[in-house]
Amino acid sequence: MNDAGHLNGKRHPEGLQPGDLVVARNRKWDGTAHWVVPGRYLGEDIHGWWVFQGRNEFCSRPGAAFYTASDAVLLVPRSGDWVATFYDDSYPGDFRIYVDLALDHGWKTIRDGVAEFHMIDMDLDVIRSTKHGVFIDDEDEFEEHRLAMGYPDHTVAAIRAEAARLLQDVLTQQEPFDGAGPAGTCAAWFGKGRA
Repeated sequence: MNDAGHLNGKRHPEGLQPGDLVVARNRKWDGTAHWVVPGRYLGEDIHGWWVFQGRNEFCSRPGAAFYTASDAVLLVPRSGDWVATFYDDSYPGDFRIYVDLALDHGWKTIRDGVAEFHMIDMDLDVIRSTKHGVFIDDEDEFEEHRLAMGYPDHTVAAIRAEAARLLQDVLTQQEPFDGAGPAGTCAAWFGKGRA
C-alpha cells in the first residue's frame, strides 16, 4: 500500500480467461477492509471488464455477511473512478444499477485461473432504483469519512464531479447504463454468465 493506504496494482488485468475466478476486495481510504465479493470473469468490451456474480455466492465485510439473492454483473471500467453492479428483474430488491465511486483500481493474478480486483471505496454511490429513481447515496458517509480519514480536497472535488457526471449518465441511460432489458449493454453479459 502507498501512503494513503492505497493498493498498487495494474489498472488492466493480464491473462484472464472467461470462467476464471475473480475476487473483488474493496477497502476504505484508510486501508480498512470492506466488501469481498467472488465472481467469474466473463470478458471485456469497449466499456471494460465484466464479472458475473452469481446467486448464492458468499459476500462479506467486517460485521456483515450474506449469500447473494440473485445474479449480478460487475463492470470494471477502462477509465474512471467507479465500478458498476447491474441487477435484472430476478433481483428481489429494487436496485437495478449500483455505481460505487472508487479509486485505485488494481488487478492481481494469484495463480492461473484466479485473480483479485482491488479498489478503494469512496462512499458515494449512484443508484437506479425501481422505487426511488436515480439518486446519489451515502453523501453523509462521504462527509463523515472526508473528515475522519482526511480525504484531500482535490480528491473530494474529483469524486463529487465524477458522481455528478455518473448521475447524468445513469439518468439519461447512456451506455453502459442502458438497462438489463434485451437491448441493454449488460443483458448479453447476464446471458454469458448464466450459460
